[in-house]
Amino acid sequence: MADTTTGTDLGRRLARLEERTRALEDEREVTRLILSYGPLVDSGSADAVAGLWDTDGVYDVDELLMRGQDQIAAMVRSDAHQRWIAGGCAHFVGPPRVTVAGDDATAVSYSLMVTHEDGGFVLRRATANHWTLRRADTGWRIVNRTARVLDGRPESPALLASGVSTPVPNEERA
Repeated sequence: MADTTTGTDLGRRLARLEERTRALEDEREVTRLILSYGPLVDSGSADAVAGLWDTDGVYDVDELLMRGQDQIAAMVRSDAHQRWIAGGCAHFVGPPRVTVAGDDATAVSYSLMVTHEDGGFVLRRATANHWTLRRADTGWRIVNRTARVLDGRPESPALLASGVSTPVPNEERA
């Protein structure tokens, strides 16, 4: 049986395959970046945590607004955070739902903060997270992370919905 695929058809199929591969690689890189936050912050790696953000990136947590890598690193080095580490804590970030559009990405995820207290483990916080990221020369970086505790306030589930309200387009298969 003869192959009826023309060079033009093959070129288009190859280009679509390259686009799809790039999209999968971008999603994987963004996911890995987000999931590295917990181990880095719990190990006290202040500079590495700050390096996840763009130079002037924002980390907006309920009780704290940090602007820029210096403020984010200072949070990790703070006495309060160092007490969490010394007592035993885990910042668990659940798998994010990532949407990539060119050099920009958004993601939503849950995170849990678990601490060791009185010989056991206590769930201290459950949080909704909305992330915006941008591709930089050095790879993906966080531009903004907004985190709100899931305590019944309407803004917390709204953060989650904002990252999944637009469905991921069904891509044409090669």
